This record gives sequence, structure tokens and C-alpha cells, in this order.
Amino acid sequence: MGIGDDGAVVRAPDGRVVASTDLLVEGWHFRRDWSSATEIGGKAAAQNLADIAAMGAVPTALLIGLATPGDLPVAWAEDLAAGLAQECARVGAAVAGGDISAGPVLMLAVTALGDLAGQPPVTRSGARPGDVLAVAGRLGHSAAGLALLQAGLDQPASLLAAHRWPHPDYAAGPEAARLGATSMIDVSDGLVQDVGHLAEQSGVRIDLESVRLPGDDALPIAAAAVGRPDSLDWILSGGEDHALAATFPPRAALSGRWTVVGRVRDGQGVWVDSRRVERLSGWTHFRGSGVTH
Repeated sequence: MGIGDDGAVVRAPDGRVVASTDLLVEGWHFRRDWSSATEIGGKAAAQNLADIAAMGAVPTALLIGLATPGDLPVAWAEDLAAGLAQECARVGAAVAGGDISAGPVLMLAVTALGDLAGQPPVTRSGARPGDVLAVAGRLGHSAAGLALLQAGLDQPASLLAAHRWPHPDYAAGPEAARLGATSMIDVSDGLVQDVGHLAEQSGVRIDLESVRLPGDDALPIAAAAVGRPDSLDWILSGGEDHALAATFPPRAALSGRWTVVGRVRDGQGVWVDSRRVERLSGWTHFRGSGVTH
């Protein structure tokens, strides 16, 4: 039972509900001159639904809070709602309700709900020495797209599209749970930083091998266009692609959607190519200003 009453009623066949929430602020998380309303809605849905998948759950519903200045065009709000609905449809979820308020700046508060379908939740704290680290999805594309936008460039177009509206592989989360994943996280703030959360909460060291990291031909083209020596930093520290990173027992039968990029060892911290990363670079919410991640 959705919109129309004081509250929605959402089925929870498992008996447990996974919940996550995010806040998006104009000028900090998105810009209307860079992205359409539909793209902003799709991106807002994607980053929240990905958090549910990262727990091994199936996303079921979103609740949306919208604060807006009074001069926001109605058509823009309708397009925002269309983007939210389109991304929900990719995973069989729905917008179950929400609220709207006047405010001095455009803000979106999104809460996602999900169902574990009988599986235990996959947390950040279960990685064990001997496990492998694998990723499902793209890395560095959104960060490259942002760099192109900041430089006033419009090619490669695929990277701009990845920044404006990521399309996470939601099915990878429940699949990881079925395959025995020992820990998992949504890569929203950068691979090194987010894998660092797995290492810290599991009390282990995680080694990444740069030659194993997924990439494509568009990334070096973008790096050359903005004067960077290569695209590795985007892959390691760029967020908002919403790939999933998970650790698995070494003999887990991983499907083709997963790429093994490292291993879990005794120790602590994140290491890249046998060198410890002293500063876990990535998105920091209280640093700088404007859309910088």
C-alpha cells in the first residue's frame, strides 16, 4: 500500500527490513546546469538502492523527502519523479511515499528499504585472511565524467553519462550473499577509501593489484583530455559509480560479473601494489565546496 495514507505498508517476506538513507544538496551533490531533473532523480535512486544491494538484500521501496524553493518549475519536479521511478523499475522497487517542503535550497532526502530474502546480511566486518576481494561494476567512470564537466568538455560522452546517472548492478549484491561473501560495500566514496572500511571493520589488511582493476578505453582518453598522466587515480579514489566490492572465500565460484582485484591478509590497512596507502583518498563530505566528488 503506497502513497495516499499517513504511511506506506511494505511487504517484508524475510521478516527483516534493510534500510539506508542519503541526503543530496544542490551545489554539493548535483548541479542543475550539468544534469537534467530525470538524471538527478535516477542518480538519487541509484545511490540509495545500491546501499541495499551492498547488504545482500533486494531493494523494494524508496521514501522521498523534497525541499525546494518556491520558484522550482512543476515540470522539473515531475521529471525528477520520473527519474526516481525509472531507476526503481530496473530492480522492481517503487516509490512508496514521501514529503515535500519549502526551503532555501533544493534538497533530496532518500530512504531505501530492502528484503534479505532469507539470507543473512552481508556486513563490512566479516573479511578473513585468505579471502579474495572482487568488484562488480565500473570504477572511475563517474569521477572521469565529473572531471570532463569541470573542464567544460563533452567527450567521451559515456563518462559524462556515468556521472549523471550511474546504473549499479543491483543483482550482484544478493548473488554475493548466495556465493558466501564475507563482507561487502557499495563503492560510493572511492575504492581505496571504501575497501578501507572493510579492512578496518574486519581487522585485516587488504591488498589491491592495480593491473587487475577494471577499466576501458574511454578512461585514458579522458585523462589525456584533462591533462592527467593516467586514469588510475580515478579508478582508485573516484566514487559514485556504485560498484560493489566484496570479499569471498578463496574457492568461491564467482560469476562473470565479478573481477578479483585483490586479497585479504593478516595485518591492517589498504595496500596497492605492495605499498601501504597512508591516506585513504576519496570523497569527504566536509571538505571544499560545490560538486567535487
